[in-house]
Amino acid sequence: MIKSFVIAVVASVLVTVAGAALWSWQGLKTLEVAADLQEPMLYLVPRGTSYNAVAHDLEQKGLVDKAIWLKLLARVEPEMTAIRAGEYEFHPGMTPRDMIALMVRGDTKVRTVQFIEGKRFRDARAALARAAHLEQLTADWPADRIMAELGDEGAHPEGRLFPDTYAYSRGDSDLDILRRAYEKMNNVLAEEWAGRADDLPYETPYEALIMASIIERETGVPGERQDIAGVFVRRLQRGMRLQTDPTVIYGMGDAYEGRITRRDLRTHTPYNTYRISGLPPTPIALPGRAAIHAAVHPAEGDTYYFVARGDGSHKFSRTLEDHRRAVREYQLNRRDDYRSWPAPDDGGEGTE
Repeated sequence: MIKSFVIAVVASVLVTVAGAALWSWQGLKTLEVAADLQEPMLYLVPRGTSYNAVAHDLEQKGLVDKAIWLKLLARVEPEMTAIRAGEYEFHPGMTPRDMIALMVRGDTKVRTVQFIEGKRFRDARAALARAAHLEQLTADWPADRIMAELGDEGAHPEGRLFPDTYAYSRGDSDLDILRRAYEKMNNVLAEEWAGRADDLPYETPYEALIMASIIERETGVPGERQDIAGVFVRRLQRGMRLQTDPTVIYGMGDAYEGRITRRDLRTHTPYNTYRISGLPPTPIALPGRAAIHAAVHPAEGDTYYFVARGDGSHKFSRTLEDHRRAVREYQLNRRDDYRSWPAPDDGGEGTE
């Protein structure tokens, strides 16, 4: 009698255990079925959010059948509870297990912001202001405070940011991007300066940066950069003024409306290289690595002048007489489709 009772109890326990095991197995299998998701979905995990809170939230959003299955997963695989805060992108076809694994890896949604070669510091700040889900920490800061935060107090901000595409995740700030761009420019400039050519008319890397910014603004044709640098270097070495329009434009500030007049060329500003000797006091734009490389590796030659042809390229001349002929040909009788930069499909930025 007792023996039969014991056997019945054991059998009942075994059935219960087997049933629970089957129930658990079936529940865990639901985590491997694609969630009901018809289009990509952004999912935010705030800092301090617990695994259980995420499990319940996924259930409320209809992304998992029952939160209990995710809690069961946590018992079977405790490492799956190590989710990280951030913004994630779920795609159709993903399973609840895929979503949890994404959060454990910390593969957050990545966005990008671009600083463009030849643009200015203010353009970089405008790009940051337009960047979605980027904390706008410096939006109301003056430029000098930004430079102080970057560890370069008192420095002029122009040209200090490296033009590139920067990735960021939700929770990052504009100051984070600025710091990365600032540090990258310092690194690139140091690398290029270390391998510079001999007998350059620059005493410091900063002077090379100023020249690079002028080169960046003068041409959008990659193959011309070192030729442009060669002209400017030879002019500096002979004590000639640079006489480059982009510096004049920069010195005019908001007064520039698309054309330079004779009066503008006669007006003295620290950036008017028709009136001052040597380099302007600061860069005038964000130069890329190619322009920096050109500044410290100018092409050899005997040209001292160049003029825009109107198709984005330039005509280089040895003598002032040849240059004047080129000006008459390309500037005084401008073509209808005149532009100072190559067409966009040629790798340039289009018409200035």
